[in-house]
Amino acid sequence: MAHGRSPTHVRAGKRRAQAKPVERRPALGSGPVRLQKLLAAAGFASRRAAEDLIRAGRVTVGGRTAKLGESADPASEIIALDGERVTVEPASYWVIHKPAGVVTTVSDPHGRRTVMSLIPAGVGSLHPAGRLDRDSSGLVLMTNDGALTQALLHPSFQSEKEYRVTVKGEVLERTFDRLRRGVRLEDGKTAPATVSAERFDAEREVTQFQLTLIEGRNRQIRRVMLALGHPVKKLVRVRMGPLLLGRLEAGKGRPLRPDEIRALDDYMRSLRPSRPKSSRPKPSRLKPSRQ
Repeated sequence: MAHGRSPTHVRAGKRRAQAKPVERRPALGSGPVRLQKLLAAAGFASRRAAEDLIRAGRVTVGGRTAKLGESADPASEIIALDGERVTVEPASYWVIHKPAGVVTTVSDPHGRRTVMSLIPAGVGSLHPAGRLDRDSSGLVLMTNDGALTQALLHPSFQSEKEYRVTVKGEVLERTFDRLRRGVRLEDGKTAPATVSAERFDAEREVTQFQLTLIEGRNRQIRRVMLALGHPVKKLVRVRMGPLLLGRLEAGKGRPLRPDEIRALDDYMRSLRPSRPKSSRPKPSRLKPSRQ
């Protein structure tokens, strides 16, 4: 696939890791929340590590040492870890149209341009929900919502991602059937994919089609099409779950509309670990933004 490895990369012959139930980022002003959940949401530690911090007496609420199992309201109480105040940013969601040549990371040791350059300063500590390889373009969701990121990326949730693919040569129907059944790669057989809107351009000698996947191996589409004898010439991600790229220009970003956030929330709640794709309601398509 165009994006990088999912949180648990599944290899042939190995047991698939099971996703944990999805928990949302605590909403500010919604009342008391368990301290370990607050610490995890603020990025200080995992839930389990946060429990160890509380047991060690390093967490305080209103200046007093907190106890394991205690809850607090971050909107009205001062919660601190080793004297440093713990703050939880409200959930934030941006969609960007990543151009080819930009890397889908928060920072890059080689000094290459990253997706962080496509969102304005001051919007908070966002991260890309998944990867899109440097040579590909299209939709990338930027968020601080870890639960949503887990639901969209973990293979057990089988969240859909749709791509517009252009490959070299004429792809025959029997080759498309192999995509629909799954193709064996060095790291195991791929999950069945959905293929639609196939079109061969005889003048350019390329085939274009829409491909929907429910898994996210490293450069999966490129590796699959190369194995099938049709190297990828262009790859654009046009959908993640209910989110559509629409008319958002390459190199641009925008915050999600309220209806898109509601659709994402509904979609996430519809996902269940290891639930068969056929038994999950098909995500409703949102009207593409004209931005």
